[in-house]
Amino acid sequence: MPEPRVASFPAIRGALKFYQIASIITGVMLLLLCAEMVLKYTPIRLELFLGGSGGFLWFADVVEGPEGLESTGDGINLSLGILIVHGWFYVVYLFACFRMWSMMRWPFLRFIMLALGGVIPLLSFFMETRVARDVKAYLAGREAAASDAPGDAVTDTDSQISTTTEGTR
Repeated sequence: MPEPRVASFPAIRGALKFYQIASIITGVMLLLLCAEMVLKYTPIRLELFLGGSGGFLWFADVVEGPEGLESTGDGINLSLGILIVHGWFYVVYLFACFRMWSMMRWPFLRFIMLALGGVIPLLSFFMETRVARDVKAYLAGREAAASDAPGDAVTDTDSQISTTTEGTR
């Protein structure tokens, strides 16, 4: 696989920071979603509401109705809000994964592993740590190799510029 160009290292650092933020937000939202699903679909059968007849924050019972499970609460359904927010942040997370994957020129299997971080609880936290460690080590290694090279030589073949000598004008 071709390696990232040295000129793209600042963009890679920005993509890494964006990926880290998206990964943490998506991971937290996924954990909240899992807690919400446990509350709703186990014998506990509760949903979280904001406002309404129960007060500021309260749990309403979920009952079996003709069309499946139905909530008995009024107000703003925070359980539904968690579901929607996680879904949208997962889209942002996928964009961050794609951007990181394409800039680093990793194999496609690595992209699949990154994408799974948003649907498998806790995986996004582990992937975020590993990706940050790998990318930072890679960038530091390439920059160290570039600084060890002689001052006149260009180590990045993608950024070589053909120049004319003064005698060929």
